[in-house]
Amino acid sequence: MEGNTGRNWDQDLRNWMEAVEEAGALQIITGAEPTEEIGGILDLFQRRMGNAAVLFDEVPGFPKGHRILANVLTSVQRINIALGLSADASERELVLWWRDYMKHAPKHAPKVVKVGALQENIIEGAAIDITTIPTPTWHEHDGGPFIGTGCMVVMKDPDTGWVNYGAYRVQTHGPKTASVMMSPGRHGRLIMDKYHDRDKPCPVAVVAGMHPTLLMIAGLEIPQGVSEYDAVGGIFGEPLLTLEMPRTGMPVPANAEIAFEGFIHQDEFVEEGPLGEWTGYYAGGKRPQPAIRIETFMHRDNPILLGVIPAVPPNDNTYYLGSYRSGAVWNQLEAAGIPDIQGVCAHEAGGSRMWLTVSIKQRYGGHSKQAGLVASQCYAGAYANRWVIVVDDDIDPTNTNDVLWAMCTRFDPRIDLETVDGCWSTSLDPMCYDGDTDKRNSRMIIDACRPWNRRDEFPIVARSSRELDDRIREKWAHVLPENT
Repeated sequence: MEGNTGRNWDQDLRNWMEAVEEAGALQIITGAEPTEEIGGILDLFQRRMGNAAVLFDEVPGFPKGHRILANVLTSVQRINIALGLSADASERELVLWWRDYMKHAPKHAPKVVKVGALQENIIEGAAIDITTIPTPTWHEHDGGPFIGTGCMVVMKDPDTGWVNYGAYRVQTHGPKTASVMMSPGRHGRLIMDKYHDRDKPCPVAVVAGMHPTLLMIAGLEIPQGVSEYDAVGGIFGEPLLTLEMPRTGMPVPANAEIAFEGFIHQDEFVEEGPLGEWTGYYAGGKRPQPAIRIETFMHRDNPILLGVIPAVPPNDNTYYLGSYRSGAVWNQLEAAGIPDIQGVCAHEAGGSRMWLTVSIKQRYGGHSKQAGLVASQCYAGAYANRWVIVVDDDIDPTNTNDVLWAMCTRFDPRIDLETVDGCWSTSLDPMCYDGDTDKRNSRMIIDACRPWNRRDEFPIVARSSRELDDRIREKWAHVLPENT
């Protein structure tokens, strides 16, 4: 895998935004108010993937020049630009890139610097006021403004010094207080618990505007003990430049737009939520969550809040994860010894988690069931999964019509359906067993492959062969519709 050498990244959200604008994929909207209109506008933009990214400027009630960038990663083109790929690379090429990236796992440790753009405004003590950042109420029924819908929550393991960051939601509760929601089992929660088990406050930094590559890595299942900063450096092809926050020492991107630091004290909570989430529901409700007492607030001149609005999928919170998760599940199936995987799709309709389709070239009886069961439980595919559909190699797993056709014509509910109970899920799953005490679910594995014992006599598909397709395209390209 090749990193992004040869390109002047500057590791900067603004550089990426300029590239997107040059591609004609940025729309600027002025004067939208933050309580209803910004969220409502974004909801409409997200109902079709591929709509432009949106920069909100001149937000009423907030300082001039303070902006919000959202609908960021809802197109393959903009994901490609963030990763340094050709803007025209296809979705399949993007999945294959993620596969290659994860196989080689290139890393560059971050480089600490003394000066960065983030330091243009350093605010401490009584002057701290994170409410000066335009932070919308993203949905009508949200419990307040969430500054951290597209953020990095940075923490450090007290035993090993391992620096971890994740994309946890962060709600604003006044000038100097925020809350963070970290589900049990997540790396940030494990680190926080270590401090509290020792009766120590947990140091934390929150970054709310950064290059989209950092955002993407924040949402991925990076193994415990591996720093997301190292992974980002592997994509950039160079070390990420970081600053150490003055009170906690937490490293944050030197060119970040907005960051604050503070401490999470044991048994100190604030009422958090609700927030419309990536499942498309308000499943999490209003609950006490750990409070962050803020001690330093930094931002660039004319800062840009990176907003990632969760909503009915596909949305900005889930779309980019689909290509990554497709590659991750594909790799993990192969690592488990499942042969001849032809493709994987983590479908955006399930928030990239709840619906997996796996295409295989059947090699033996039980091959399809084996692939489905492993996909439903491997690390990249297990969390909050609901459906795994296995199809033959003549089915494009990204083509929903083809997948449904295979289910309608090759699936027998008597013998081709498996359910698995007691699986890893989340309180955000509206169908988990019990969101408070038992965050598990059931899932279904559907074998929509041709029956193994009838594979040689199964009816022939009434569609041109790939060989005929190629000959027709070569000779008749001038009369064929685009994208055939």
